[in-house]
Order: sequence, then C-alpha cells, then structure tokens
Amino acid sequence: MKGLIKMKNKLISLLRQNARLSNEQLAVMLGTTETQIAAEIRSLEEQGVIMGYSALVNEEKIEGEKVTAIIELRVTPQKDCGFDEIAKIITQYEEVERVSLMAGAYDLEVTVKGDNVKDIAMFVYQKLATLSGVLSTATHFVLKTYKEKGIFIETEEKDEREFLIP
Repeated sequence: MKGLIKMKNKLISLLRQNARLSNEQLAVMLGTTETQIAAEIRSLEEQGVIMGYSALVNEEKIEGEKVTAIIELRVTPQKDCGFDEIAKIITQYEEVERVSLMAGAYDLEVTVKGDNVKDIAMFVYQKLATLSGVLSTATHFVLKTYKEKGIFIETEEKDEREFLIP
C-alpha cells in the first residue's frame, strides 16, 4: 500500500513538471508498465485529483500580452458559509484566474488578468468592491514573473558580447 502511494505521488510530481510525458516515458521513470500508468492517471482523473492539463506560458513573449494583478480582499464572512459564497461569486468572473482563502492580513487573494491597467482598475471598482461583504481591496500589479509552478522563466536574452577594457 505504501509503495502505491509513493508511486502515485511520484507520478503526480512528474506530471506537474511536464504533463506531456508519454505513458511509456512515465513507466520507465517509475519502473512500472504503460498499462499501470494509464490506469493510475485515469483513476486520478476520475477521483478529481488531476483536474486538467495546461501549458506554462512565458507571458512576455506573447504578442498583446495581458496585465496580471493580485488583489487582496478583506471580507465579512457570511453566516453558515463563511467565505465560500463570496469566493464562489468571484470565481464566476471571466477575468479571474485564481481565488484563494488566506490566513493573515487579508481573507481572499484574487489573481486577475486584463488587457491593461485600466481594465483591472474597472474590474476592481465596478465588480469586486461592490460585492456585499467586501470591506477593502488592495491591488498589486505583477511586473515580472521569475518562476512559476516550479519552473524558472527566462525572460531576458543573454548578452553574449564580451566587454573589452582598453
């Protein structure tokens, strides 16, 4: 049983690093069969452990890149449901990439993307700030991403020229 859990955790770790690995590659890396890998992945999907697959994209290299902001929300928890209802409402907005319940100075962290700073500002003051229970917001704009999902994002081309001192 312990060996199966260890293998499952290693499989999940490998898929987090590169979801494009084939079942054959995963089987070799984990010392098992392709059939066992396929069955395990199917089981993880059915259990809701694996909820989808996505590409990690260097946003700076996309034409018409989006602006990303992290918004801190302080909210009043609702009777009988705490923060869940307001979080569910926020997740319905198209601009929202992620919503997390936090411990500390604020309650919810909301990550949004927009075409420009004005779009995000409009989203905050027209949609988020007007929600019942929202006490305050603080918006932080992402200037540059260095690492995401465990992968370093190389955003600058290296200057290969040599400096000569006369």
